[in-house]
Amino acid sequence: MLGERFKHQRDCCIMGAMKTQEEMQSAAEEFAAYWAGRGDEKQESHRFWIGLLQNVLGVVDATKIIDFEKRVKIGATKFIDGYIAETRTIIEQKGAKIDIDHAEKQSDGTELTPFEQAKRYNDNLPLSEKAKWIVVSNFKEIRIYDMDSQEAISQNEYQRILLEELPREYYRLEFLVDKNNENIRREEEISKAAGELVGKLYDAILPEYIEPNESSLRSLNILCVRIVFCLYAEDAGLFATRTAFEDYLKSFNLPNLRDGVIKLFKALDTPIEKRDKYDTGVKEFPYVNGGLFRDENIEIPNFTAEIVDVICKECAPFNWSEISPTIFGAVFESTLNPDTRRKGGMHYTSIENIHKVIDPLFLDDLKAELAAITGITSLAARRESLRLFQDKISSLKFLDPACGSGNFLTESYLSLAKLEIAALEATKDAGEMFVSGQPKVDISQFYGIEINDFAVTVAKTALWIAESQVNSLVNAIVSEKKPLFPLETAASIVEGN
Repeated sequence: MLGERFKHQRDCCIMGAMKTQEEMQSAAEEFAAYWAGRGDEKQESHRFWIGLLQNVLGVVDATKIIDFEKRVKIGATKFIDGYIAETRTIIEQKGAKIDIDHAEKQSDGTELTPFEQAKRYNDNLPLSEKAKWIVVSNFKEIRIYDMDSQEAISQNEYQRILLEELPREYYRLEFLVDKNNENIRREEEISKAAGELVGKLYDAILPEYIEPNESSLRSLNILCVRIVFCLYAEDAGLFATRTAFEDYLKSFNLPNLRDGVIKLFKALDTPIEKRDKYDTGVKEFPYVNGGLFRDENIEIPNFTAEIVDVICKECAPFNWSEISPTIFGAVFESTLNPDTRRKGGMHYTSIENIHKVIDPLFLDDLKAELAAITGITSLAARRESLRLFQDKISSLKFLDPACGSGNFLTESYLSLAKLEIAALEATKDAGEMFVSGQPKVDISQFYGIEINDFAVTVAKTALWIAESQVNSLVNAIVSEKKPLFPLETAASIVEGN
């Protein structure tokens, strides 16, 4: 059933499988090499934009999202070179020999630059179709105008990407395909499916508690969190193999499995050098740190064949590395909270709605600041500004005084970390990394207070998972790889009113 739902969603999506940064950079290099020295406005414009959208940005069929020669009425009927409705983008394409700062005479006698020409088209579109972005290109360069910015409109300000810069600047064009919204929808579906599996796990373990009470339910919640973290860790490549956890469970006879699980949890909270060197069963598992496995007083019942089947046959085949820690924290809490389970249904704040708060609060300004820095023409000045920007965002502190399962904190951390990654990538020149050392943004900048003890555990776990995902992204772009375990920073979430 889940497989069919994901298949339907996949078939309905315009976007294909998400490309890695390496794949996109390689595709951008090929694209830039192919189009160097080319650029006939009449014969090659369509191929240029279809190739950019499909080969570099990962759209399966670009003809489904871009309209060429879109009609607009300006006295007589005129034609917009390219229009992407999903992201409300107007494209004005000129030939490679055209100076896009130069005004050309129009059929009505007026002289307009390509941007002014596109803006006139935009002024005559219906309100629902007016552009958020205007893009002007002559094959050799691409200029991006943000039409929500008065400066872009009144002072003709823009971001500029040269064709030869595309392999390191491609990410600045992702707004064209609204990739973020599509990924958000997919993350929500995956995380909801994960929540359903957690519910099955909860229901399989609960009957095995002898005379369960409030303390037992708290232990059950923590046990489920730990099991899911282990499933996530192996799928994310944080354990020795992608089946390390379920292989460990299968290595025990049922009567001995409970003791084996207790021993594993203790090992995950013990540095390698302090473990019993004769206990070879846990030697392949790393020291996790962070506190998730620290409490040795939780009540763990005996494991049954049904519990093992739920873990190994239903939960393990699911790819836990794709879950969104932002959504999953809330879904997890809703799934395991007895009151919520009785009422039926899961309540959480969507990623989209979180961004309606955090974007105007701080993220929009930081993105604008980074965009302005990347437009600095002096290489030395740009590097220095990027270093100062990195210092600034790593010094910011965030507090959610009623954080629940931590979804606002987690999404804020992910957004800030990705902004720092964009700044790091912007420091690359001729393959050299100019920001020394490791990224500075980490989860210790994020603080939460929450009265529910289980929500505190879930919030910490969501931040740990988010941190491990960010570390994997960082390791793809820096020369000095950061070990993913042990977790070096504690999640600053405290239980209190």
